[in-house]
Amino acid sequence: MLDRPLWKSAVLLLSGAALLLGGCGDAVEPKKQADLSSVKLILGDQAKGLRTVVEAANALEGIPYKVEWANFQGAAPLFEALRAGAVDLAPAGDTPVLAAATGGTPLRIVAVRRSQSRGIGILVPQDSPIHSVADLKGRNVVVSSARGSISQYLLIRALANAGVDEKDVNVGFVLPTDALSAFNAGKIEAWATFGIYQAFAEQQGARVLISGEGINTGLTFITASDEVLTDPLKRQALSDVLQRFAKAFEWARQNPDEYARVFAKANDVPLEVSQRLRSWGDESLVPVEPRDVQALQQVDDLFVEKKIFPHRVDVEKFTDAQVFSSESLALSRSTSAQ
Repeated sequence: MLDRPLWKSAVLLLSGAALLLGGCGDAVEPKKQADLSSVKLILGDQAKGLRTVVEAANALEGIPYKVEWANFQGAAPLFEALRAGAVDLAPAGDTPVLAAATGGTPLRIVAVRRSQSRGIGILVPQDSPIHSVADLKGRNVVVSSARGSISQYLLIRALANAGVDEKDVNVGFVLPTDALSAFNAGKIEAWATFGIYQAFAEQQGARVLISGEGINTGLTFITASDEVLTDPLKRQALSDVLQRFAKAFEWARQNPDEYARVFAKANDVPLEVSQRLRSWGDESLVPVEPRDVQALQQVDDLFVEKKIFPHRVDVEKFTDAQVFSSESLALSRSTSAQ
């Protein structure tokens, strides 16, 4: 039989435990999932580069919201659409993102797509007398797609490394689809381009004068409009869609041959072109890191120095690293593995 002091202590201990367990029960009660059925995200894209991998991996299967794709052949018209509110999401290379931010487009960087800089290059016809960047002096060079593009960044840095004054090169800007036709027709002496357009030209025999390896960052930034990020429901849908994008790129790395076939069919290009594009390295979609912000800031500083951009922008201020964080990505992966 318990003595009175010990009995009182036991009662107090049991009462406290009951209260604690009751409190814990309230704390761990799962939150209700927000109803996203009324949400619609318009996903901007360039040359179906994002849509193809997402659909090949069936990454959007079972989503509780609606999506619509909007395809553009270059970053300039894509960001015009973002500015006008016609798209919610816009993927683009480092310099087009900076150009858009400099021009006041209401955007935030929410994710990074890492790839190899081999997918950016300055091309010349196979039989061209141009054999080095120094040979571009006095020549006509077409840049795709507009001022402030990743291709222009490569040209600027390549000329500087070769000791060629930019004023000694005649530079023009043409959208990549038009430039590809002109290049294949022998109407362009040298062409600074990227991605599938570059792969197509190389497959037709174009010679790579220099690639972006060691010069360009190889980063594509996924940006979202301010309007999406300030809407709680759309923000939640955006967080989910970015996690699904990341899984799509994982699928592509694990299934390179199948992805190449799907890409070729979706973009109506020969399989050899798709395989060449894929051979330039795997891609991944990951949360924004401080090193990405720093790399982008360095690009901006160069373009401001060259007076291509009228003023400097603070990259960190238009970055939102919370909507797609390392923690949310890890949680998503662990949930998928269960």
